[in-house]
Amino acid sequence: MHGRILYLIADLYDGDERVRRALDAGVDYVQLREKNITSAKYLQDALHMRHLVDEYNAKNKTDTKLIINDRLDIAVLSKADGVHLGADDVPVGMAREFLGRDFIIGATAKTVEQAVAAQKAGADYLGTGAFHLTATKPDAKAITPELYKQILDAVSIPDVAIGGITVDNCNLPLECGADGLAVSAGILKMGDAGENVRLFRKKLLT
Repeated sequence: MHGRILYLIADLYDGDERVRRALDAGVDYVQLREKNITSAKYLQDALHMRHLVDEYNAKNKTDTKLIINDRLDIAVLSKADGVHLGADDVPVGMAREFLGRDFIIGATAKTVEQAVAAQKAGADYLGTGAFHLTATKPDAKAITPELYKQILDAVSIPDVAIGGITVDNCNLPLECGADGLAVSAGILKMGDAGENVRLFRKKLLT
């Protein structure tokens, strides 16, 4: 990861038009995150997302990365660039041993201990939050700026802030020192996805 990144978390429940608009406006990472579907459907959607990202990269000579949430098997079969693992998923260390060094592995970290352990196990980046409560994760606990700064100070790998982030409230994690923003509804569910990406881009440059 170079510079502050914009990391889109998306699904294909309602088709791909908004994802296409977001890609066209320029995101660095796309994570496919889908729940309560069959493995066959998840793989089908992952392959379609792989096609969308490849199409965008070929057209724009860019290098946007595709990450699959939770499922190492789907990530490998869809030829994604990486996988994002939570606390209840395959351990980061075992995933790294299986996947080798070239596959991107992200890890969720909500405490300093989790962050340090993930880095030691071979994670390439962390996702930390939630900065704000969200409909997708209603039981998530909001992280304090103080704890987030402690996590950032404890590790050397990049950390993207996540959780209910919008253009209007993203200054807080950026002021704490976040290496990027992971955004879902703030891009895909609030007005025009492409315009939202452009607004986030401006925030990341300030």
